[in-house]
Amino acid sequence: MESLPIHPHLTVTRCSRRPSLSETTRAHLSWRPPKFLEYTRGPVKIKYLSRRTCLSNTNGGIKRKPHKVGERDGVIIVDHGSRRKESNLMLNQFVTMFRDKTGYPIVEPAHMELAEPSIRDAFGSCVQQGANQVIVSPFFLFPGRHWHQDIPSLTAEAAKEHPRVSYIITAPLGLHDLLVDVVDDRIQHCLSHVAGDADECAVCVGTSKCRLY
Repeated sequence: MESLPIHPHLTVTRCSRRPSLSETTRAHLSWRPPKFLEYTRGPVKIKYLSRRTCLSNTNGGIKRKPHKVGERDGVIIVDHGSRRKESNLMLNQFVTMFRDKTGYPIVEPAHMELAEPSIRDAFGSCVQQGANQVIVSPFFLFPGRHWHQDIPSLTAEAAKEHPRVSYIITAPLGLHDLLVDVVDDRIQHCLSHVAGDADECAVCVGTSKCRLY
Protein backbone atom coordinates (compact mmCIF):
# COMPACT_ATOMS: atom_id res chain seq x y z
CA MET A 1 0.00 0.00 0.00
CA GLU A 2 1.38 3.37 -0.95
CA SER A 3 0.19 7.00 -0.95
CA LEU A 4 0.25 8.95 -4.21
CA PRO A 5 0.21 12.77 -3.88
CA ILE A 6 -1.43 14.04 -7.10
CA HIS A 7 -2.43 17.53 -5.94
CA PRO A 8 -1.45 19.72 -2.98
CA HIS A 9 -4.98 19.26 -1.63
CA LEU A 10 -5.58 15.65 -2.74
CA THR A 11 -3.97 12.37 -1.65
CA VAL A 12 -5.01 8.91 -2.91
CA THR A 13 -3.97 5.67 -1.25
CA ARG A 14 -3.45 2.71 -3.64
CA CYS A 15 -3.81 -0.89 -2.40
CA SER A 16 -2.16 -3.94 -3.96
CA ARG A 17 -5.32 -6.02 -3.44
CA ARG A 18 -8.96 -5.30 -4.10
CA PRO A 19 -10.37 -3.59 -0.97
CA SER A 20 -13.52 -4.76 0.73
CA LEU A 21 -16.61 -2.58 0.99
CA SER A 22 -15.74 -1.53 4.53
CA GLU A 23 -12.22 -0.70 3.47
CA THR A 24 -13.52 1.31 0.54
CA THR A 25 -15.75 3.26 2.87
CA ARG A 26 -12.79 4.02 5.06
CA ALA A 27 -10.44 4.67 2.14
CA HIS A 28 -7.76 7.18 2.82
CA LEU A 29 -9.12 9.80 0.47
CA SER A 30 -8.91 13.30 1.85
CA TRP A 31 -9.78 16.46 -0.06
CA ARG A 32 -10.00 20.09 0.95
CA PRO A 33 -11.34 22.55 -1.64
CA PRO A 34 -8.81 25.16 -2.71
CA LYS A 35 -9.60 28.82 -2.16
CA PHE A 36 -10.77 29.48 -5.67
CA LEU A 37 -13.52 26.85 -5.31
CA GLU A 38 -14.95 28.20 -2.07
CA TYR A 39 -18.35 29.82 -2.32
CA THR A 40 -20.97 31.36 -0.09
CA ARG A 41 -23.60 28.87 1.02
CA GLY A 42 -27.24 29.73 0.88
CA PRO A 43 -29.58 31.04 -1.83
CA VAL A 44 -28.40 33.75 -4.19
CA LYS A 45 -30.91 36.54 -4.63
CA ILE A 46 -30.91 38.31 -7.98
CA LYS A 47 -33.09 41.34 -8.50
CA TYR A 48 -34.30 42.52 -11.87
CA LEU A 49 -32.67 45.85 -12.52
CA SER A 50 -34.29 48.92 -13.92
CA ARG A 51 -32.55 51.30 -16.28
CA ARG A 52 -29.72 53.55 -15.16
CA THR A 53 -28.51 51.49 -12.22
CA CYS A 54 -25.09 50.36 -11.11
CA LEU A 55 -24.19 46.84 -10.12
CA SER A 56 -22.17 46.01 -7.05
CA ASN A 57 -21.34 42.50 -5.96
CA THR A 58 -22.29 41.76 -2.37
CA ASN A 59 -22.79 38.49 -0.51
CA GLY A 60 -23.01 36.47 -3.69
CA GLY A 61 -25.83 38.55 -5.10
CA ILE A 62 -26.44 41.68 -7.15
CA LYS A 63 -27.31 44.90 -5.41
CA ARG A 64 -29.03 47.86 -7.00
CA LYS A 65 -27.17 51.09 -6.42
CA PRO A 66 -29.05 54.01 -8.01
CA HIS A 67 -27.40 57.36 -8.51
CA LYS A 68 -29.04 60.15 -6.55
CA VAL A 69 -29.13 63.93 -6.73
CA GLY A 70 -26.73 65.30 -4.16
CA GLU A 71 -26.95 68.34 -1.92
CA ARG A 72 -24.69 70.33 -4.24
CA ASP A 73 -26.47 69.31 -7.43
CA GLY A 74 -28.67 71.92 -9.04
CA VAL A 75 -31.60 70.80 -11.18
CA ILE A 76 -32.94 72.93 -14.02
CA ILE A 77 -36.28 71.93 -15.52
CA VAL A 78 -36.46 73.61 -18.90
CA ASP A 79 -39.45 73.82 -21.22
CA HIS A 80 -39.82 75.53 -24.59
CA GLY A 81 -41.24 78.80 -23.34
CA SER A 82 -44.36 80.58 -24.50
CA ARG A 83 -45.66 84.06 -25.20
CA ARG A 84 -48.61 83.04 -23.06
CA LYS A 85 -47.96 84.05 -19.47
CA GLU A 86 -50.28 81.37 -18.07
CA SER A 87 -48.30 78.60 -19.77
CA ASN A 88 -45.01 79.85 -18.36
CA LEU A 89 -46.49 80.08 -14.86
CA MET A 90 -47.46 76.42 -15.06
CA LEU A 91 -43.76 75.51 -15.26
CA ASN A 92 -43.19 77.39 -12.00
CA GLN A 93 -46.01 75.40 -10.42
CA PHE A 94 -44.54 72.14 -11.66
CA VAL A 95 -41.09 73.03 -10.33
CA THR A 96 -42.63 73.73 -6.92
CA MET A 97 -44.38 70.34 -7.01
CA PHE A 98 -41.16 68.63 -8.10
CA ARG A 99 -39.08 70.30 -5.37
CA ASP A 100 -41.60 69.50 -2.64
CA LYS A 101 -41.94 65.85 -3.64
CA THR A 102 -38.25 65.06 -4.24
CA GLY A 103 -36.79 67.21 -1.49
CA TYR A 104 -33.99 68.38 -3.78
CA PRO A 105 -32.61 71.62 -2.35
CA ILE A 106 -31.76 73.38 -5.63
CA VAL A 107 -34.39 73.27 -8.39
CA GLU A 108 -34.92 76.08 -10.88
CA PRO A 109 -37.29 76.62 -13.84
CA ALA A 110 -36.03 77.79 -17.23
CA HIS A 111 -37.49 78.51 -20.65
CA MET A 112 -35.52 77.74 -23.76
CA GLU A 113 -36.86 80.85 -25.51
CA LEU A 114 -39.62 83.47 -25.53
CA ALA A 115 -39.71 83.95 -21.75
CA GLU A 116 -37.62 84.40 -18.63
CA PRO A 117 -35.84 82.96 -16.74
CA SER A 118 -33.52 81.65 -19.42
CA ILE A 119 -31.23 78.64 -19.13
CA ARG A 120 -28.40 81.09 -18.45
CA ASP A 121 -30.36 82.70 -15.61
CA ALA A 122 -31.28 79.35 -14.06
CA PHE A 123 -27.71 78.04 -14.34
CA GLY A 124 -26.37 81.10 -12.54
CA SER A 125 -29.04 80.80 -9.85
CA CYS A 126 -28.04 77.19 -9.17
CA VAL A 127 -24.38 78.17 -8.81
CA GLN A 128 -25.27 81.04 -6.47
CA GLN A 129 -27.08 78.53 -4.25
CA GLY A 130 -23.94 76.40 -4.00
CA ALA A 131 -24.29 73.92 -6.85
CA ASN A 132 -21.07 72.47 -8.25
CA GLN A 133 -22.93 70.35 -10.77
CA VAL A 134 -26.01 71.29 -12.78
CA ILE A 135 -28.52 68.77 -14.11
CA VAL A 136 -30.56 70.14 -17.00
CA SER A 137 -33.79 68.17 -17.41
CA PRO A 138 -35.73 68.98 -20.60
CA PHE A 139 -39.47 69.10 -19.95
CA PHE A 140 -40.12 67.82 -23.46
CA LEU A 141 -41.93 64.71 -24.57
CA PHE A 142 -39.65 63.38 -27.33
CA PRO A 143 -36.10 64.14 -28.53
CA GLY A 144 -35.97 66.63 -31.38
CA ARG A 145 -33.92 69.55 -32.58
CA HIS A 146 -34.31 71.42 -29.29
CA TRP A 147 -32.84 68.48 -27.33
CA HIS A 148 -30.17 67.64 -29.89
CA GLN A 149 -29.00 71.19 -30.63
CA ASP A 150 -30.66 74.16 -28.94
CA ILE A 151 -30.60 73.16 -25.28
CA PRO A 152 -27.01 71.81 -25.41
CA SER A 153 -25.85 75.00 -27.13
CA LEU A 154 -27.57 77.31 -24.65
CA THR A 155 -26.34 75.29 -21.69
CA ALA A 156 -22.77 75.30 -22.96
CA GLU A 157 -22.89 79.08 -23.28
CA ALA A 158 -24.23 79.41 -19.74
CA ALA A 159 -21.55 77.09 -18.38
CA LYS A 160 -18.75 79.24 -19.80
CA GLU A 161 -19.40 81.75 -17.03
CA HIS A 162 -18.85 79.02 -14.42
CA PRO A 163 -15.83 77.00 -15.57
CA ARG A 164 -15.56 74.99 -12.35
CA VAL A 165 -19.13 73.74 -12.54
CA SER A 166 -19.91 70.58 -14.50
CA TYR A 167 -23.29 69.86 -16.05
CA ILE A 168 -25.34 67.12 -17.66
CA ILE A 169 -28.37 67.24 -19.95
CA THR A 170 -30.73 64.38 -19.29
CA ALA A 171 -33.09 62.65 -21.69
CA PRO A 172 -36.57 64.06 -22.32
CA LEU A 173 -39.62 62.27 -20.95
CA GLY A 174 -39.82 59.84 -23.86
CA LEU A 175 -41.51 56.45 -23.69
CA HIS A 176 -41.87 56.08 -19.95
CA ASP A 177 -44.38 53.68 -18.41
CA LEU A 178 -45.72 56.32 -16.02
CA LEU A 179 -46.69 58.56 -18.95
CA VAL A 180 -49.29 55.95 -19.90
CA ASP A 181 -50.96 56.55 -16.53
CA VAL A 182 -50.76 60.33 -16.97
CA VAL A 183 -52.39 60.27 -20.42
CA ASP A 184 -55.06 57.84 -19.26
CA ASP A 185 -55.81 60.02 -16.23
CA ARG A 186 -56.25 63.09 -18.45
CA ILE A 187 -58.58 61.23 -20.79
CA GLN A 188 -60.74 59.89 -17.97
CA HIS A 189 -60.93 63.27 -16.22
CA CYS A 190 -61.95 65.10 -19.40
CA LEU A 191 -64.62 62.49 -20.14
CA SER A 192 -65.92 62.92 -16.60
CA HIS A 193 -65.98 66.69 -17.04
CA VAL A 194 -67.91 66.44 -20.31
CA ALA A 195 -70.38 64.13 -18.57
CA GLY A 196 -70.81 66.71 -15.79
CA ASP A 197 -69.20 64.57 -13.11
CA ALA A 198 -66.00 66.60 -12.64
CA ASP A 199 -64.76 70.18 -12.74
CA GLU A 200 -62.24 71.40 -15.29
CA CYS A 201 -58.69 70.30 -14.52
CA ALA A 202 -55.93 72.79 -13.71
CA VAL A 203 -54.84 72.76 -17.36
CA CYS A 204 -58.20 73.52 -18.91
CA VAL A 205 -59.75 75.68 -16.23
CA GLY A 206 -61.18 78.91 -17.65
CA THR A 207 -60.55 77.95 -21.28
CA SER A 208 -63.78 76.04 -22.06
CA LYS A 209 -61.66 73.81 -24.28
CA CYS A 210 -62.65 70.58 -22.58
CA ARG A 211 -66.07 70.04 -24.21
CA LEU A 212 -67.82 67.86 -26.73
CA TYR A 213 -67.78 69.33 -30.26
